[in-house]
Amino acid sequence: MTHQVERKKRCYDSVTDYFTSAKFFIYFGHALSTWGDRMWHFAVAVFLVELYGNSLLLTAVYGLVVAGSVLLLGAIIGDWVDKNARLKVAQTSLIVQNSAVILCGILLMVIFLCKVQLSSLFNGWLLTLCYILVISIANVANLASTATAITIQRDWIVVVAGEDRSRLADMNATVRRIDQLTNILAPLAVGQIITFTSSMAGCGFIVGWNLCSMCLEYFLLWKVYQMTPALAIKTSQKEDEQELKQLNIQKELEAVQKPSENSELMSGVAEASSVEKNGCCYNITQPFRTLRDGWVAYYNQPIFFAGMSLAFLYMTVLGFDCITTGFAYTQGLNGSILSLLMGASAITGILGTMAFTWIRKRCGLVRTGFISGVAQISCLALCVVSVFMPGSPLDLTVSPFQDITSHFMGDSSLPEANPTTENSLITQTHSFINGSTSASEIEEMKPQVVSYLSVSFLFAGVIAARVGLWSFDLTVTQLIQENVIESERGVINGVQNSMNYLLDLLHYIMVILAPNPEAFGLLVIISVSFVVMGHMMYFRYAYKTLRSRLFLCFSSDPKNEIDNLSPPESDKV
Repeated sequence: MTHQVERKKRCYDSVTDYFTSAKFFIYFGHALSTWGDRMWHFAVAVFLVELYGNSLLLTAVYGLVVAGSVLLLGAIIGDWVDKNARLKVAQTSLIVQNSAVILCGILLMVIFLCKVQLSSLFNGWLLTLCYILVISIANVANLASTATAITIQRDWIVVVAGEDRSRLADMNATVRRIDQLTNILAPLAVGQIITFTSSMAGCGFIVGWNLCSMCLEYFLLWKVYQMTPALAIKTSQKEDEQELKQLNIQKELEAVQKPSENSELMSGVAEASSVEKNGCCYNITQPFRTLRDGWVAYYNQPIFFAGMSLAFLYMTVLGFDCITTGFAYTQGLNGSILSLLMGASAITGILGTMAFTWIRKRCGLVRTGFISGVAQISCLALCVVSVFMPGSPLDLTVSPFQDITSHFMGDSSLPEANPTTENSLITQTHSFINGSTSASEIEEMKPQVVSYLSVSFLFAGVIAARVGLWSFDLTVTQLIQENVIESERGVINGVQNSMNYLLDLLHYIMVILAPNPEAFGLLVIISVSFVVMGHMMYFRYAYKTLRSRLFLCFSSDPKNEIDNLSPPESDKV
């Protein structure tokens, strides 16, 4: 009886310790933040489509503005994260993000209520101004969300984990599992609210969620900060610069004490430099220098090729976004099957996070990335095979740019030559998102599919590849966390986000240039080629890293070089 009581007490104490630990508070706060983000990103696209007469124009503009802003400002946001105190950065980005979403939600509710009146004022320019405000405020929310992700996922987690690499890997994997779950459940929840009530109710729910979530997340951040004293200590480049300035001042004083022929000239140069640094032009060009220095610092990092490899994985149509959904619809798959496929992709993504922790403990972090890359490429081979399987719409006789030329040149003969123009991916995605077509029209618009073998191979490869994809993503994330110095952690992750958005933007441009289902096979081959190129970059990085470690093993202890070749990295940083 005594042993059972002690065992229950230990179990109770361990559970209590976990739910009151800084690690759990980070998980809980991240779950709240990610849930709100996923709801907002899903809902704002639906709202913009509904507001602009069931057109994708506003949604496309919003996506372009968001991608361009992160691409241009990623390094500047990261530099701001590096140069300010951790708690200040986290709280400021949290307040700005949620306040922007709340303000944008209220503005959308006003537009829904008064759209007719707004469209009649000033020839519709007032309504256009409201659209511009919605997109601008939503973009500010996304930039603040980027700052929050950098400071929490790339910095706070590293400090909370301490010097324990295994703990850091477990925390990264848990954060990714939360991302996978919220990515499926949050849009489903807000979608049900919009479907069974109204868009107004959906806006109100999101506004209320962000208001409550902001208060709770603010408290959780404060608790984590209080429980982790190391978060209050931050190495900054400013301290190094101050030390250098002090050394320079000492040297100048020594030079003043020893008269020289060039003393007046040197003092004049120093005064000119001081005026230049304090001048208006210097302050105006500061963001551009920060942007340049951030990209230069990213290029000079030892993990440059590992980061580039992750960015190249964004140049793909083989993901569960609106492009893949639109193609699946053209191949006769209904919404029920697509939801099941998305659920399966979430499960394989979670399995990928589990595989990451298991492989890393046995093979080391660098080898985990190599194994994950091989696994992803092997699975994506099924997607390439699907292009040539029965039922594939691939038709090389149809020009992939025919829709574009017919739209912009107004050639009426082109649609006749291409009877599937109405079934372009953009058109199908448009209908799928806004739900403007009735059930009977949907059945009539669906093409007569000869075989489902091709699309089955395609989605089998996409779903299976998620295991290697998310394991590889976690590998590169931890490599950046471990190998980037603390004073550059924010700017390097900011540039990494910019690279990810750049390649993601290119993949949308690729689809715009070739929107027909007949050209989707070519897009699949191009996507797999970019994934392979990305992993080749990582293989180069892994080869150089493992070769340098091998050299160190041979040079440090030649007698035991055989025993030092294969063990994983130490769990201590």
